[in-house]
Amino acid sequence: MIQTENTAIVLRHADYRDNDRMITLLSPSRGRIDALIRSCRKPKSHNLNAGELFALGDFMLVEKNGRNTVTSVRLIETFYPLRNDYTRLTVGVYLLNLADAAAEPEQEQRELFMLLVHTLSRLTFSDQEWKPLLAGFLLHFSACQGFRPRLSHCVHCGKRIPDEGPFFFDAAEGGLCCAQCRKEKSQVPLAPEQVRWMRGALSSGSASWVNTPDAAAPLPLLRNYVEQRMGRRIRSASMLPDN
Repeated sequence: MIQTENTAIVLRHADYRDNDRMITLLSPSRGRIDALIRSCRKPKSHNLNAGELFALGDFMLVEKNGRNTVTSVRLIETFYPLRNDYTRLTVGVYLLNLADAAAEPEQEQRELFMLLVHTLSRLTFSDQEWKPLLAGFLLHFSACQGFRPRLSHCVHCGKRIPDEGPFFFDAAEGGLCCAQCRKEKSQVPLAPEQVRWMRGALSSGSASWVNTPDAAAPLPLLRNYVEQRMGRRIRSASMLPDN
């Protein structure tokens, strides 16, 4: 029997038996962890909120025969205000689903964990528009998962793309292609302000996400790019507004 404390956030849950839940956690040091949390569905349970989506805290886990059981939780944040705004709640669930799809057990996920918590905090406690916030998350998510889009040189011929464009995005090859190399309709045209925004978001971090006009952040393109590179569609994407 091994007991460990893990700072983690609840990505997914499923009811189990009468009052228990199976939860999936994202830990910065251990990646994805599946665990049983007992009696969390009882109205007077000390772990009532710890078995909910978005619950961030220090989870004490006991591992026995390859299975983890939560023995106690010190909650840090529940991101409760998300539940008062259906649109932002839907975006938050989509973020959790992406992290769940990307994380692997016993593989360090510090960058993904910090990106997720930081974005959820902005989504919950700021008045920033959700579309550029989600687009910024997707852009940095692609970088920390190893498929950061190439935005300076053509992914086909390698030539530097002029700052004035024109710009075309080739999702299959992972970045921009020049006008001379564009051969398929799937290579999507981008406006110069969209390319500038993506370059700035990658170089300056989340500071450039603030007060970004929706049109400058190519959300549909980035969502399709990320899901294509992951080789799977995220079901909660169908619930996003303007999908």
